[in-house]
Amino acid sequence: MVDLSAYTGSLLWLGILLLMVMVQWVIASGAKAKRPGAIPGVIPAELGHGDFVFRAWRTHQNTVENLGTILGGAVLAILAGASPVWVNVLLTIIVLGRLLHMILYYSIATEKNPSPRSWFFILAWLANLALIILGIVAVIK
Repeated sequence: MVDLSAYTGSLLWLGILLLMVMVQWVIASGAKAKRPGAIPGVIPAELGHGDFVFRAWRTHQNTVENLGTILGGAVLAILAGASPVWVNVLLTIIVLGRLLHMILYYSIATEKNPSPRSWFFILAWLANLALIILGIVAVIK
């Protein structure tokens, strides 16, 4: 049986990540709802990175798209009994990377790729990959 008390920091980061998804949802929904003729669940096709509604929606969608592998990697690593220190370090990098990605996506309207937000996306993605590998290695041991 895994002693979850060793993963308190990791569980806190997961809670912060989930809260971040909820905040992104409120921001995206609120920004869109203020638009005249807004239809729930529909983003106008003509919107691009120059429009905050588009950036807020994409920020939320991008986090949701990555949530499965982040939560899955964390659960795998924790249940497999991977090093609590490394799980916490990797989740710290993931959540802070996602947070900085969010802030930059909200504030910088660019079609450029890679954009400044891309570097934090990549950082979080690599940390997520490391977390999954850490979990797999813990299972194999």
